[in-house]
Amino acid sequence: MKNITILGSTGSIGESTLDVVSQHPDAYNVIALTANASVDKMLMQVNRYKPDFVVMADEQAAERISTILLAKGCTEITVLSGVDGLQHVASLDAVDYVMAAIVGAAGLLPSLAAAKAGKRVLLANKEALVMSGHLFMQDIKRYGAELLPIDSEHNAIFQCMPHDLGSSLSLHGVERILLTASGGPFLNKSINELGAVTPDQACSHPNWSMGRKISVDSATMMNKGLEVIEAHWLFNAAPDKIQVVIHPQSVIHSMVQYRDGSVLAQMGNPDMRTPIAHAMAWPQRISSGVAELDLFDVAHLNFQRPDFNRFPCLRLAYEALKSGGTSCAILNAANEIAVESFLNETISFPMIPIVIESVLTELNSVDASSLEVILAADHSARELAKEAIASIR
Repeated sequence: MKNITILGSTGSIGESTLDVVSQHPDAYNVIALTANASVDKMLMQVNRYKPDFVVMADEQAAERISTILLAKGCTEITVLSGVDGLQHVASLDAVDYVMAAIVGAAGLLPSLAAAKAGKRVLLANKEALVMSGHLFMQDIKRYGAELLPIDSEHNAIFQCMPHDLGSSLSLHGVERILLTASGGPFLNKSINELGAVTPDQACSHPNWSMGRKISVDSATMMNKGLEVIEAHWLFNAAPDKIQVVIHPQSVIHSMVQYRDGSVLAQMGNPDMRTPIAHAMAWPQRISSGVAELDLFDVAHLNFQRPDFNRFPCLRLAYEALKSGGTSCAILNAANEIAVESFLNETISFPMIPIVIESVLTELNSVDASSLEVILAADHSARELAKEAIASIR
């Protein structure tokens, strides 16, 4: 029996994780569930999984849950709030695995806490590596933690190469990583039409069921850019060794090309329960509840190169990675503000990369030598992005 904390349990990854847990009640026990402010969803999960701890990032939401549980006579569940609460349940002695599924920069500190506590970190929060890749990987090694990627692409790469993350690719004969991307909902839409697209259209992903922020990132392909940065840190891969390949069917989740000409691919139906189950059970295999892949039903697999004119966010991500320092933290912060503004219908879809590039141009990158430096860059980038958006309106 493995005890698990789920950071971001009411999101799509969190719900998929709980679905896998439900299929294996004798193997996994939920110790803690956390969310931002989704009180109703959290109460349903608490009723079913009966965790020892509940953490809400929003203090008022935590107070509501605490009041409701006390009214029901439920005193055995500890309710906490804020970043301190998130870090606490990520580092509990009783916890074996931590599913890090909080979206955005908010997931950085609890993910780091899990690493420092020596847990098996099931990393679905790519921003932890995007913002502080060197520090995060350093803590994984220093504290004897295990890091297993949950993003379908990175999990696929992990399955296609030797499992000593961080070692030299050339040592294992790896020529390059082929990171697949669906291309999102606007892959075949005229660039001239993108100025009129709505948030709902951007969130209508053709293959995956995801939250709104990550869906917009998929539409701009910033999500793939962030995954390029994540792959750099996970697999010790230089930027020119990570090639993005658009594959609209999302059946091949990523590939690894070796110097002898072999290309290993991991395939499966587009369902996040597959990588979740893989990481939870690794090195064993368990059922995930995902339907078997029917190759005859798929019939055709298509591939194309990404167009940086259509997807400037992908170009910006590569440039930030090559620049190093705090550039990636700046990129991520500016993107979060720009996407939020688009979802609130404050700016148009094509303005997202324009805002990001303006912040990257104005804010100088410095050596990402400490968490304090990274968080300061994150804050400055957010403020600059807000100023840029205000000047557009």
